[in-house]
Amino acid sequence: MITLYDYLPSQNAWKVRQLLNHLDQTYRQVLVSIFEGEGKRPAHRAISPTGTVPALRLDDGRVLAESNAILMYLGEGSAYLPEDAYGRARVWQWLSFEQERVESQIGALRHWTLTGKLARRPQLLVELKRNAGLQSLAILDAELATRDFIAGDHYTIADMSLFAYASRAEEAGLPLQPYPHVRAWVARVEAQPGFLATMHPYSIDPHSVHELP
Repeated sequence: MITLYDYLPSQNAWKVRQLLNHLDQTYRQVLVSIFEGEGKRPAHRAISPTGTVPALRLDDGRVLAESNAILMYLGEGSAYLPEDAYGRARVWQWLSFEQERVESQIGALRHWTLTGKLARRPQLLVELKRNAGLQSLAILDAELATRDFIAGDHYTIADMSLFAYASRAEEAGLPLQPYPHVRAWVARVEAQPGFLATMHPYSIDPHSVHELP
């Protein structure tokens, strides 16, 4: 059985739980208390070089880190990852966009907002991230005006990845109301069979108000 190294409030980890739920795949879950420094311990660094979650240990002992890499691996041979080279490249295009333009902007703002860290951040940095987050939502809205799902006509791991933080933009202080195509896409993703509606607030972890060690 595969092992998922997880932190429940992480939307990066939610992406992997989402795909595992779609695949109806059983797994062992190991919770990592990242704000207490467990991610920085040598045992976890041997699994995830950056000390982050999620990470995966396969049945044969091999390990894999970074949420989108894990999605690519688990999605292999499923309906959620195209077989043709172009289709796969399109998925990878939007996975790259997600990490650069969504997770690092909207995800960071959401984390700071929900854990009380926003006031500790330089105002210029906050504004830069807000502007970048709004630009990313505008790009997604324009793209989703032309098709139902981000990488093409079918729901893929690219949608799962982008949904994790784009759908939670309002928790980062970014309104979704101006982006009707994003909102319609959110509804389409939520309507997918096996959608994992359970998401965990940072409030379940009293240590999340602290900075990551």
